[in-house]
Amino acid sequence: MTTPEISFEFFPPKNLEGSFRLWDTMQVLSPLEPRFVSVTYGAGGTTRDLTRDAVATLHKSSGLNVAAHLTCVDATRAETLEIADQFAAVGVKDIVALRGDPPKGAGGFTPHPDGFANSIELIEALAESGRFNIRVGAYPDPHPEATSTDADVDWLKRKIDAGACEALTQFFFESDTFFRFRDKCAKAGIDHVLTPGILPIENWKGARNFAKRCGTIVPAWVDEAFEKAARDDREDLLATAICTELCSELIDGGVEKLHFYTMNRPELTRDVCHALGVVPNVSLENVA
Repeated sequence: MTTPEISFEFFPPKNLEGSFRLWDTMQVLSPLEPRFVSVTYGAGGTTRDLTRDAVATLHKSSGLNVAAHLTCVDATRAETLEIADQFAAVGVKDIVALRGDPPKGAGGFTPHPDGFANSIELIEALAESGRFNIRVGAYPDPHPEATSTDADVDWLKRKIDAGACEALTQFFFESDTFFRFRDKCAKAGIDHVLTPGILPIENWKGARNFAKRCGTIVPAWVDEAFEKAARDDREDLLATAICTELCSELIDGGVEKLHFYTMNRPELTRDVCHALGVVPNVSLENVA
């Protein structure tokens, strides 16, 4: 089995405890030499300043290639591009450009009157600046607001044409879900890197709720397996096995890159990476 290239997603800390958790997560995973790590942007832009600060700190202190999430929710074009300017000023050259989730209780996305109407407009503006490598989101299972998977493919094609260099997918539970989506993308003329997003399941109830919110289909067998594992107190063992098998199937199917949603809890992600042959760089581990 080919050893994959890996990347990790973190979310910004909201308090001192969260800061320690983020730092610990980075320390555990950085010896695996990810090609980049990304820092998320909260729903409705609620963590805008926290994301900016976390990105700047990680970029300066970790030696990792840090990608900043950037959305166009509840902000003018000028405000959004000012954040991009701040990222560039601290040396960040990678952005994950997303429309973003609306604030809780908003009921749906409403563009700011002076803001970007959608992710494509944001991508075009970032690409025009010529300062960033731009990654975007993709949906192997239909986005909650999409009419079909074909609509998601069409939208992704528009994002690639607008200037994106790579797509990171939402997480999914079965490799065939990704392969079907990859085939549709290829048929649509999308030849850029399509990187599967992987969610190691630290907590099944939380992961299931997350899946429901973002439109990820939960197979019945996964539900049944975690119900049984909970009775036997073997949820961690099951989670590691399921995630490792999914990644192995993807690699066997030609996938060369994997993007892990760590939830700032690094142990399961680390264990899965080890099982895939991604071993720590001893010199980096000693520094950490």
